[in-house]
Amino acid sequence: MNKQNSALQQIIAEIEHLPENQSYTERGIPPIFQFHKEAKILLVGQAPGRKVEESGIPFHDLSGKRLMEWMGISEEIFYGTSIAIVPMDLYYPGKGKGGDLPPRSFMRKYHDELVALLPKIELRILIGKYAISHYDKKGAKLSLKELLYSYSIEDEASSLESCSSPIDFPLVHPSPLNYGWIKKNPWFMEKNIPLLQRLVKERIN
Repeated sequence: MNKQNSALQQIIAEIEHLPENQSYTERGIPPIFQFHKEAKILLVGQAPGRKVEESGIPFHDLSGKRLMEWMGISEEIFYGTSIAIVPMDLYYPGKGKGGDLPPRSFMRKYHDELVALLPKIELRILIGKYAISHYDKKGAKLSLKELLYSYSIEDEASSLESCSSPIDFPLVHPSPLNYGWIKKNPWFMEKNIPLLQRLVKERIN
């Protein structure tokens, strides 16, 4: 086992043995993420949902299907070696009054440790406010609509493509719950998604 694989297994073991994660481990639920050391694209979401917890496959739900469409790629490529998926929490945190609970803050440390083992990342796709606030402190001060709209402006898009790696690209969550927002803001599909697809296409192995 090489040093990277050893480090990965050590992180997984530590996560599984945390007291806060004991109930998942006892039920046979592993940390849910996708790791490929050659990946150039990193997807950072909030946390696995209930359906993903049941399958153990990241984005194996309606949100994932829509995300693949936005990225302009097939399921084979999505789950291939070009893409790593490391959410802010690696387990389903449960249900609250307004929907799924937010990612548990203590899991950020392990998110960062896993991402540190991905040295070739050129594009980080930040899905939702929790991922955005972790990676883009300046963008997090804006409303999600303001931040996403700034990426639809031609000058901003041009500077984005010419900046150094990794590029951070924010997205509204592709959940069916946000379809209304997307319909009310047509510029998102007209401007942001074509730019996203171009950035993704350039980094597919």
